[in-house]
Amino acid sequence: MVKADAVFPEEQHFILSTLSPSAAQKRLALGVVCAITTVFGLITVGPFKHVHVERVDAFVPSYVTAMFVCDSITALLLYAQFAIVRARANLVIASAYLFAALVMLPFILVFPGVFRPDEGLMGGMQSTSWVYFFQHAGFPLFILGYGLIKDAPAARRLRQAAASAEIAVSIALTGAIVSAGGLLFIKAHSWLPRVTVDAMHFGALWWYPATVVALLNVIGIVVLWSRRRVALDLWLIVVMFLYAIEIPLSYYPDPERFSIGWYAVRGFGVLASSVVLMLLIHEMATLYARLLGAVGAQRREREARLITGDAVAASIAHEVRQPLTAMITSADAGLRFLDRAAPDLDKAKEAFRLIATDGHRAGDVVASIRASLKTDPAKRTALNVDELIEQALALERSDLQKNRIQVKVEPRGELPEVRGDRIQVQQVLLNLITNAIHAMSGKEEPKVLSVTSEAYEGAGVLVSVADTGTGIESQHLDRIFNPLFTTKSDGMGMGLAICRAIIEAHHGRLWFAPNTPRGAVFQFTLRGDAIVAAPDPRLSVSRASSTLPVFPACRPS
Repeated sequence: MVKADAVFPEEQHFILSTLSPSAAQKRLALGVVCAITTVFGLITVGPFKHVHVERVDAFVPSYVTAMFVCDSITALLLYAQFAIVRARANLVIASAYLFAALVMLPFILVFPGVFRPDEGLMGGMQSTSWVYFFQHAGFPLFILGYGLIKDAPAARRLRQAAASAEIAVSIALTGAIVSAGGLLFIKAHSWLPRVTVDAMHFGALWWYPATVVALLNVIGIVVLWSRRRVALDLWLIVVMFLYAIEIPLSYYPDPERFSIGWYAVRGFGVLASSVVLMLLIHEMATLYARLLGAVGAQRREREARLITGDAVAASIAHEVRQPLTAMITSADAGLRFLDRAAPDLDKAKEAFRLIATDGHRAGDVVASIRASLKTDPAKRTALNVDELIEQALALERSDLQKNRIQVKVEPRGELPEVRGDRIQVQQVLLNLITNAIHAMSGKEEPKVLSVTSEAYEGAGVLVSVADTGTGIESQHLDRIFNPLFTTKSDGMGMGLAICRAIIEAHHGRLWFAPNTPRGAVFQFTLRGDAIVAAPDPRLSVSRASSTLPVFPACRPS
């Protein structure tokens, strides 16, 4: 006995023909049925009732070819679906379409006038109609089998080898059924009831087997309607309706071949053969689009994860590098004080205190970065912006002195109270001041750093950091705040991106404006108790007429 594996129901959700039909599909199916019913009425009782058309000998081979190709492709796709889903109901419906395709072979062999004038290549006068009945009775019998077993519990699915074996058995049995029926109606044509008068006209007996065939199709519609669950059921009902309506239209109003009703019947047959095929093609296109979307989303997620990892690593390195540099500078100074013939212990102690201060600051920076990656709300405290500016300048004192940069600090009146993360706002100031120092390091005099703070619209604070350095080239203006973008040879491209993220997290705004006559101005707002509207980014900072010494009288806290 073949060992089976459990079927996981969620796997079925990827097969559109196993999903419930959408409202649009229902409206489309209803539209098709209404259109076919309208055509049926126009031909049977409408203005086309007495229209006579000419015989087209090439029509039958074209019709048979179209039916064979459509049904064969549909059967192939349904067999492929069975190999994935491995539900026997899918195998039955695939066999139905294989049957409909194979029965076209004996049909064209016995049809009169295709290979020989007024007679078929095989069989006799009655063979064509009985092969037609065979096709239109066999297909609904397969559909009945599908409808009766499709809701049966299927907790197991066969392995791939067993599924392939069942497909092979299905193909063999279907081929055997078609071969047996074809041989019966070809070889025993003289014993068959006379349902046709000649090669063109149907007899009175034609209606009796046709009624049985029509009832089989109606029963198939009833069974599918009572058990309809998925989109495939809906469109199979449409197919069975097309098969059922063919029967009366073949005989009425003109019981003969190559009448307008007879041509319409063949058109309905091709449409019936194509309905499920179009559904499966739509299914493949949709699944392919979903696959491309899933692959693209997975690729974007992977790239975003890599970029995020790079950005986090770069931000940590960027933010920690400043206190580490200060610690190294202080350590070198402390060692020089101790290496003197008469060691200057007081200055050495001061240097070591600075090392401790910078070490704590580095720890605070790392903790701040970790907090920014969490979903917990950041702790906000009341901030003294002028005090933060003074502390940031004190931390950058050595670089300012080394580059002989003049500093202008302009607090403009009493500032409203703002709330925020002290470490993060200080990091913004340090980044902007460091960038200004780098911009002026290779330039000639005058080198002026201007840091101003002022009330903005009564509820917030506007801080400006201006320099007289190289400025920002116009082609880089749209990218200076992008992560990992930098114009420095040793830069990481994270400073301004981190600054903007911090300010926006504080409900403020950070922007750039060119300085006059040269350099750059970076400005940002911080909110107070009320929400602060973002200022015009074209706003620039004004300069004071006087300058301060190389470094103002300020001390680190």
